[in-house]
Amino acid sequence: MSEKFSATLRIGDLNDYIAPSQGCVIKAENVGKARTAPKAAQNEPVKISLKDCLACSGCITSAETVMLEKQSLDEFLSNLNKGKAVVVSLSPQSRASLAVHFGLSPLQVFRKLTTLLKSLGVKAIFDTSSSRDLTLIESCNEFIARYKEKYPADDEKSKSSLPMISSACPGWICYAEKTLGSYILPYISSVKSPQQTIGAAIKNHLCEELCIRPEEIYHVTVMPCYDKKLEAARDDFVFQVDSDGEKVTEVDSVLTTGEVLDLIQMKSVDFTTLEESPVDKLSGGYADTLFDMLQRCFSGRKLKVDGKIVLRFALCYGFRNLRNIVTKIKSGKCEYHFLEIMACPSGCLNGGGQIKPNPGQSAKDLIQLLETSYSENVLVADPFENPRIKRLYNEWLGQPGSDIAKRYLHTEYHPVVKSISSQLQNW
Repeated sequence: MSEKFSATLRIGDLNDYIAPSQGCVIKAENVGKARTAPKAAQNEPVKISLKDCLACSGCITSAETVMLEKQSLDEFLSNLNKGKAVVVSLSPQSRASLAVHFGLSPLQVFRKLTTLLKSLGVKAIFDTSSSRDLTLIESCNEFIARYKEKYPADDEKSKSSLPMISSACPGWICYAEKTLGSYILPYISSVKSPQQTIGAAIKNHLCEELCIRPEEIYHVTVMPCYDKKLEAARDDFVFQVDSDGEKVTEVDSVLTTGEVLDLIQMKSVDFTTLEESPVDKLSGGYADTLFDMLQRCFSGRKLKVDGKIVLRFALCYGFRNLRNIVTKIKSGKCEYHFLEIMACPSGCLNGGGQIKPNPGQSAKDLIQLLETSYSENVLVADPFENPRIKRLYNEWLGQPGSDIAKRYLHTEYHPVVKSISSQLQNW
């Protein structure tokens, strides 16, 4: 456990390291002797829906082909050619990956990408760091509510869903919904990921500033992992503009960092010498920032009792550590109050959609470079003091945890029954 915080409030680090996940194609093959399928079904392919995907990051099954075609570089360019109002949201992890690859700073990458994308017809390019602040503020509010429910002022403990578990990693969410049953889901934060909160903000509020109807916006995010494509395709993130309006998705398409690199190469652009344009402005890690925020939020409440540690936070990266934590939660022996869980070892910087190591470069060395670039890119400031976020609350959301905030920035998670089981029951 890391001892990087005070003796009163301590954060644990359960991080382990393995190489970045490599994309692959899975093909189902018969192993051993299988029962003969009914004659009528022998020549019919077994249909597998996206709901059967575990989203373990990096693996692409043939069942995902249709979804990937809708969230591909070709589809992105096609919508630009159709004259759609394309808006791009760029993640700091992707900027860090491109910065290390080209030997630039993350800010230079952002400015150069703004030049390139706008030359192709993109209307606006936003930074998901601001939506990360939205997510952190809502997460802080949710944690305080859960904490006070479990430890009320009269010190009588009541049942509450602690530890609260972060919900930003779609690989973890898919794993929880498909394999862990309903017992783990109440512990997961209801706050949407930064990808989805920026989608909600663009389609439900910022579209007015852009003078574009939400259904006319084609919103693309640039993310470090393939699982974000699956997240964007969730039914939970589709809404109707009005009673007669068509259904609108918060995020229409997701491109990985590697796909953006493919775009740069496709256009034969000398990215390092490309002109830098001013970036558009949207009107550390989760646990680190949330921990600092909570120290301020709890400043009027007695936290230290006879030197006893009151809040315990942990980083849990990689499935090996994830399984250990889940076992502790299930047995009621988890000592932590907040868990930042990421399916990929080393977190999103190590996502399957990031740019791969150069020849002769080890995965570990690349991760170290990415961590340095990312830390220079993301300023760990107080999200409550972010003027753009203050404006969003003042003009749109009201207060953290308000009914409007819960409507647009929160979601629900639910056990998923794999549809493939019904397809294979006669085999």
